[in-house]
Amino acid sequence: MDLVITILVLLLVVALSGAVVRILPFRLPLPLVQIALGALLASLFGMRVQFDPELFFLLFIPPLLFADGWRIPKRELFLLRGPILALAVGLVIFTIIGVGYFVHWMIPTVPLAVAFALAAVLSPTDAVATSSVTGGTRIPPRLMHVLSGEALLNDASGLVALQFAVAAEVTGHFSALHAARDFAITALGGVAAGALVAFTFGAFRRRLVRWSGEVDPASQVAMLLLLPFAAYLLAEHFDVSGILAAVAAGMLMNYTDVLKGGYVAMRMQNSAVWSMVEFIFNGLIFLLLGMQLPGIIDGAKTDLQQAGGGELWYLGAYVVAITLALVILRFIWVWVSLRFVLMRALHRGEQRPKVGTRLMWTAALAGVRGAITMAGVLSLPFLKAPGVPFPVRDLMIFLATGVILCTLLFGAVGLPLSVKGLKLPGEDPRVREERKARALTAEAALRGIADEQKKVEDAGDADAIALASRVASRVMADYQQRLEAAAEEGDVPGKARAEAGTERVMRLAALRAERHQLIELRRDHTINDETLRSLMREVDLAEAALTGLHAG
Repeated sequence: MDLVITILVLLLVVALSGAVVRILPFRLPLPLVQIALGALLASLFGMRVQFDPELFFLLFIPPLLFADGWRIPKRELFLLRGPILALAVGLVIFTIIGVGYFVHWMIPTVPLAVAFALAAVLSPTDAVATSSVTGGTRIPPRLMHVLSGEALLNDASGLVALQFAVAAEVTGHFSALHAARDFAITALGGVAAGALVAFTFGAFRRRLVRWSGEVDPASQVAMLLLLPFAAYLLAEHFDVSGILAAVAAGMLMNYTDVLKGGYVAMRMQNSAVWSMVEFIFNGLIFLLLGMQLPGIIDGAKTDLQQAGGGELWYLGAYVVAITLALVILRFIWVWVSLRFVLMRALHRGEQRPKVGTRLMWTAALAGVRGAITMAGVLSLPFLKAPGVPFPVRDLMIFLATGVILCTLLFGAVGLPLSVKGLKLPGEDPRVREERKARALTAEAALRGIADEQKKVEDAGDADAIALASRVASRVMADYQQRLEAAAEEGDVPGKARAEAGTERVMRLAALRAERHQLIELRRDHTINDETLRSLMREVDLAEAALTGLHAG
């Protein structure tokens, strides 16, 4: 019963954290608020949660990585594969080597393999946390796509490297050649497992719909929720990377038929459910991190002994030093990578892009650590062997927790200032793409209406032809207005967009009035709850279409 109450309280606090951020008189990043709330739960109410590292990893990592893989724009991931891979693989290796040796040098009591494990835990970045600390300032879309792609792939590369580092400490053996070979096998095997699960689910769903003759959105979404765990467990069963399996399954879901066809209700539920899952799981990790803080602070003397003794402020100095090392190494890597880009452009005779120092510092400060780092460090085993504790585990948790807090604070202070100084393009490319897509889909709709009208005319029924003509004219006028509003800048498109905006406001006002009237009818017992739900769903779908189709 205590466990159930604890889970319910945590879910309630995560749900309330979003509202707390909005009512605060000053803006704070959501992760910091959730960490603070977790610390309050632990210090004021004595709530404690004991972790099973393997269970914690299985519960939190697969759905978060699956959601990241599903959400990331695949086209940008391919077009920007060069800088993304440089950050997600090259920078991870650079960070593990640099920070690993730095931690071992700074704190000699930390074995080198454990220092590499800590560096591997700290290498994944968190694009969600990065977005939350910018203070509402817009990050340039191209840079955000690179950061999102990096965060997705370095989650996998960092956590796989963590497993190798832990294995090296536990077994006492490590070979770079064998590690590279094993990494390739586990990576390819993990991707294959994720792809197999994703495409098997698509085939199974098609067969299920063919057998049943209809789609049950709730059951489809429930099965989809199990996919990341299925991919992870299948890969782990064959001793390949469950982390990469979850990422691959999420990325490949768009290439199955899950998002295709006319399954509107299922797509809407998918989006809503995964948004909720992502928010809750990220929030729970930061909340659990906050709940560990009082215990971590109380155990600071033990951590200090594991670090070799000294004054308590040494621990804070270690955290700041590691955070600065991460930022500086990231800046160096970005600077060197850009030098190679400029040299290649010069060699090819292409125009060299102008890259300022501010952009490089923005990329360096954007390396905010978050949920994956916390999940990774809490997954460290308690025992190295039966009866032998894993070396300096508590110290590793302290350092990782401190670095998460430091990167959040550094990002909250530095990123809004740095991003604000960047020259942003006059228009987000997505806006142009959206207008073009609106125009093309409106043209397709007009052709579809004309084809349907021609079918009615070919049937030869005069009454049906007259009815189809009247209805087609009304519907085509709506799509013609959309086509004009989606055109390029000019007097006519400007007027069309203004007209479309005014019409949208009027339609939303009408829908709100409909909703209010339905509530009144239910209150007066004129209609029952079933009728209310059915009609309210129609109103909600119409409002969702209007708000979703607004070009802005």
